[in-house]
Amino acid sequence: MSARERILSRIRKAQGRGGRPSQAEHAAIDAYLRAHPRGTLPPLEDDLVARFRARAEALLCTCDEVAREADVPAAVARYLRAANLPLSGCAWPKPAALDWASAGVSLEARAALDGDALGVTGVFAAIAETGTLMLVSGPDSPATVSLLPETHVAIVPAARIVPHMEDGWDRARAELGALPRAVNFVSGPSRTADIDQQLVLGAHGPYRVHIVILRG
Repeated sequence: MSARERILSRIRKAQGRGGRPSQAEHAAIDAYLRAHPRGTLPPLEDDLVARFRARAEALLCTCDEVAREADVPAAVARYLRAANLPLSGCAWPKPAALDWASAGVSLEARAALDGDALGVTGVFAAIAETGTLMLVSGPDSPATVSLLPETHVAIVPAARIVPHMEDGWDRARAELGALPRAVNFVSGPSRTADIDQQLVLGAHGPYRVHIVILRG
C-alpha cells in the first residue's frame, strides 16, 4: 500500500467507512457525477485549435503547427536553434521514440534531472478556453519533464483539445478510470509578480513553454 493509500485509509476509518471504498460507493459517486449539473460555461468559437493557440500565446507560450507527427522533431529543432537554446534533454517515452537524431536533437526517455535544459512531453488534454495544458502523471509521463527543465516543449494533438476544463476532467474519468497521483495544469511559463509587481518568468518552473500542435 502506498503512502497515499495509507493516508486515505486512515481518513476513511476515522469516518467509520472502512479501509477501501466499496463497489456501492463507487457506483454512488459515478451516479452523482452523471447527475450533478454543470455551471454556466462560456460559448466558444467552432475552431478549438485557433482558440487554444490564441489563449496559449496570450499566456506567453510560443506555438507552431505541423501536419504529421514525423514533422515534430524538425519543428522543435527550428524553434530551439532560432532561440539559441540547447538541443538536448529528456522526454516522455512516446515523444522520445520520434526521429530526433535526424533533426540534430538528442533526447533521453526518462524523468528530468537537475542539469536538463529541455523537456519534451505530450499532453493528456489541452483546454481551449484558457490555453492550458493538462498533464497526468504516470510511468510513461513523469511530471518532472515539464517542471524541471528551463524549456518545456509540449506536443498537442488537435484531437486532444477540448473546450473547457470540465471536459478535460470528463475525459480523464472516462479514459483513466482511477485518477492518477497528480494532474498538472500548465498555463504558460512559470511566473511571479510578488516583488514590486514586476513579472518574472521561470520563478517556479520553466522559463519558456513551446507548443507544437499536431494537426494530423
